[in-house]
Amino acid sequence: MSNNYDAIIIGGGHNGLVAAATLANAGKRVLVLEKRDVIGGAAATEELFPGYQVDTGVADAALFQDEIVQKLDLRRHGLTFHESSALLFAPQPDGRALTIWRDQPRTVAEIARFSERDAAQWPAFKQQVEQMTGLLRGMLLLTPPDLAGLHGGDLMAWGPLALRLRRLGGDDMMELMRVLPMATQAYLDEWFESDALKGALGGSAVIGTALGPRSAGTNLMFLYQNLGGLLNHRFVNGGIGRLSGALAAAAQARGAVIRTGAGVDKVLIEGDMEPTAVGVRLDSGEEIRAALVLSNADPRRTLFGLVGPTYLEPEVMNHVRNIIYRGTTARLNLVLSGLPQFVGQTDEAQLAGRIRVSPSLDYLERAYDASKYGRYSDHPYLEIFIPTVHDRTLSVNGDHIMTVTAQYAPYTLQEGDWEGQREAYTEVIMATLEAAAPGIRSLVRHSRAFMPPDLECIYGLTEGSIYHGQMGLDQMLVMRPIPEWSRYETPIRNLYLCGAGSHPGGGVTGAPGYNAARAALG
Repeated sequence: MSNNYDAIIIGGGHNGLVAAATLANAGKRVLVLEKRDVIGGAAATEELFPGYQVDTGVADAALFQDEIVQKLDLRRHGLTFHESSALLFAPQPDGRALTIWRDQPRTVAEIARFSERDAAQWPAFKQQVEQMTGLLRGMLLLTPPDLAGLHGGDLMAWGPLALRLRRLGGDDMMELMRVLPMATQAYLDEWFESDALKGALGGSAVIGTALGPRSAGTNLMFLYQNLGGLLNHRFVNGGIGRLSGALAAAAQARGAVIRTGAGVDKVLIEGDMEPTAVGVRLDSGEEIRAALVLSNADPRRTLFGLVGPTYLEPEVMNHVRNIIYRGTTARLNLVLSGLPQFVGQTDEAQLAGRIRVSPSLDYLERAYDASKYGRYSDHPYLEIFIPTVHDRTLSVNGDHIMTVTAQYAPYTLQEGDWEGQREAYTEVIMATLEAAAPGIRSLVRHSRAFMPPDLECIYGLTEGSIYHGQMGLDQMLVMRPIPEWSRYETPIRNLYLCGAGSHPGGGVTGAPGYNAARAALG
């Protein structure tokens, strides 16, 4: 049994790599163990088809924290970003299309084609959303407070944020408290009348969740998804995998060791009165010891799979068992022989950002309705990226890469299973694409679909949940992942959670890994 490390990181996803680089930067001897042959987890760029580099999970790094970029000097390790002029393009069934541009006057003029009233409302709406998200963004790199016994350090860390909240003024503070638990449909209905605009915006509230726009609390997710600025995106040059690569390089430059093809079977635990993590056993049987173990796996997989119920109190087991996952996301990756022409499109630049097929909130709600009864949506919500519009290095022969995230695709189907329904749902996605971009079928050179069980099997995402657990008010902040264990620690001494199942949650933020590493350092 080797004993060469101060800390072992289970999982080489982006949060695990952030944790590794942060610990290594503090002088710790760090080992990262990744089961797959590719680092990055759901923030990886892979050669799915020969010659084509595909973002197989997340495509957008708008939420990744600039403090982490600076602290780990990631630009020195090759990390660069690109932002396009178009933030969102939304083709409509009537042949028109709505484009939200980075330039506000241009956006106002665009919205006016659908509603003069909504165009007049847009600047104030954008200002309110960005005021609220500015406050919420301040919580990302803070460890949730211990409500059972507040420590001085907790109060000091949260003090500046509390002061900012107080400076909002009574009316604005009450408005924030009112808006957070709302259904997104209720919130957007207060501002706008255009179905096209509300449908395009509403996608932010439901992506990756088993909720519809009329579900209470979805406005929290809407604000969370816009923490980087309303509808903002930020692409990594060379694909999202370059972010994971820069994190790995930063960790290795500080002495960390990264091993791929090294799956962890168990966390090694000693002590009956105070169970303590002392290392890990690999799938191969090899045992490695370390003073700290940080798991980038989700809470259920970590505590039930890698630890086991023997070491957990019944109350903890019940809380872990009750974490809601409910993945509803499918993914279709396409290689196209040319750039598709969407309905209502007049400029190639419109396709350089995010593309959404979501013509109304009612459309979104109907798509969600199907999943409530264990069926996939016949008219799914689609979120699309074509990274080769701005980055031709990802492809060959002048071809384009398109990644499509489709909802709703419930993890458990009422009839049959995903092996039997894979082709049928892929056809549903393609039919929806064809309606939005006529002729796209004729452009397809390669395709590969991932259903929720694939996301679980390949990426270790329990029930295909891309956020390591649903993100609602009942599973956020001090409730994430479970009550009394929201500060990255677990019931096992020296075992920490550093993945998206801990605060603040999913998306490519780097915050869970950064916060967990700092918690482990004390």
